[in-house]
Amino acid sequence: MTEEQKMLSGGLYDACDPHLIKQLNEVKTLCQTYNNLPPTDLTALNNMIKDMLGKADDDTKILQPFHCDYGKHISVGKRFFANFNLTILDEAEVTFGDDCFVGPNVSIYTACHSTDPQERNTRQEWAEAVRIGNNVWIGGSVTILPGVTIGDNCTIGAGSVVVKDIPANSIAVGNPARVVREVRSKR
Repeated sequence: MTEEQKMLSGGLYDACDPHLIKQLNEVKTLCQTYNNLPPTDLTALNNMIKDMLGKADDDTKILQPFHCDYGKHISVGKRFFANFNLTILDEAEVTFGDDCFVGPNVSIYTACHSTDPQERNTRQEWAEAVRIGNNVWIGGSVTILPGVTIGDNCTIGAGSVVVKDIPANSIAVGNPARVVREVRSKR
């Protein structure tokens, strides 16, 4: 297996692999270009996001600045909106359903590192996918950690740190985020 295949399968991989470093640097350049486009050139912004991400459409809106590691491991559903300063470390897949809204300064991480300093210094890491359902609102300055799934129809309160799965139809807040209320449909 290549280091990229190991990374995408959730296995230990060499984060300093030259092929991975090359990809990371190419995407940094793409992000820099995206972030320097005129914010009023909505067509250019949307076209670039559709090229950079694994899945996006004409209704995808990500306000500048935006940062990611690979881009191609990020999939967004219909009518996706993200406010300023979204950061996604997409060493594993990050998927959003339809009608997701993301507040400013949100960070989503898939990369995992050993807590043992000697192991960490080998630059071996692994990655765990993040999955976000349909109709999810993620408040400003939320951090979502590797391996988390957020179900449909959830709200994650501003400043929360999501360290474990959040079931569908929930409002979760805090550090660590915990469910404080169930969402009931008004229909």
